[in-house]
Amino acid sequence: MKIDWRGALGIVLSIALLYWAFSGIAFGEVWSTLRGSNLLLWAASSATATAVFPLRARRWKPILDPIAPDLPFGVLWRPTAIGFMITNVVPARAGELARAYALTRETPKVSFAAAIASIAVDRLFDGLVVLSLILVAMLSPAFPAGVHLGGQSATRWATVGVLVMLALMGALYTIVFFPSWLIRAYELLARRVAPRLEARGRVALEAFAAGLSVLRSPRRFVAILGWAIAFWLTNALSFWFGFKAVGISAPFTAALFLQGIIALGVAVPSSPGFFGVFETFGILGLSVYGVGRTEAVSWAIGQHVLSFIPITLIGAWYFVRLGLHLQDIKRAESADEEAAGTEAAGTEAAGTDAAGPPPRKETTRA
Repeated sequence: MKIDWRGALGIVLSIALLYWAFSGIAFGEVWSTLRGSNLLLWAASSATATAVFPLRARRWKPILDPIAPDLPFGVLWRPTAIGFMITNVVPARAGELARAYALTRETPKVSFAAAIASIAVDRLFDGLVVLSLILVAMLSPAFPAGVHLGGQSATRWATVGVLVMLALMGALYTIVFFPSWLIRAYELLARRVAPRLEARGRVALEAFAAGLSVLRSPRRFVAILGWAIAFWLTNALSFWFGFKAVGISAPFTAALFLQGIIALGVAVPSSPGFFGVFETFGILGLSVYGVGRTEAVSWAIGQHVLSFIPITLIGAWYFVRLGLHLQDIKRAESADEEAAGTEAAGTEAAGTDAAGPPPRKETTRA
């Protein structure tokens, strides 16, 4: 895949963040900290960090059940591993496309558009749980008193977070129960601003609304939410093992807070694997708990490397076994866009046919 301007911007930002993260650091002290760290705890951290990916694959099952019931775990696990491997080695967030494409290769039950929509739902639950766990950390007695983030108190941020979550849930359920309103509003806007994108956007919104249909079932909603909570608690446990490995004395809620800060941080453009972003936001998050820069950098390097390597190797193994190529993913995306364009042309043609041929203009001879 070629690096577009977004990928190039991400690489530049990652280099800048790495420079900031490592500026003024005595790497001899970092190396000494890592050499003296607990290898068994690092092994536990790496194993736990890798275990989150099977949990994510399992969470995908109830999301996809409405369109492809009873998918075997392996069908979901291999695309998940491939997607995160691609995220780690290819710029421009191509991992989500790879994950969706690999799923369509595993089973014909799921179209590429439906796979993309299911991943969007997956990410929405991530956001909901991550925000909730940040609030739990900030409202816990272990959160440092008097800490201000961005000039605002923790209580104020917690209040804003609750309001954001309520607004998010309200928006989700509006899409679930009134999808036609949303689609109609989009069509009116797109028709005025970007008519060529109207049909493609409508197809995407319809697929997204169909993916959100899981929210109609309380049982399925609870299942997805439960797996999402298990995922993020396991990820936080990996962080906490890493804290202990390098001698950082911080409560488990610090891991909940830190993973949320990093999760929000990786939303900015970055290089493959989020290098620079992970380290910078790790330092900033740990500073809230009074952790020194050398210890924070030591943790960030160890945690990042030991969580990066296993899933990258596993995903590469499945990628080769399935005979996939990066160009296949790009072609699948192009084919999906062409299908949306074909639908748009068909819709316009149908509208023309329904209206009948244009009236003939009468002419008179002189």
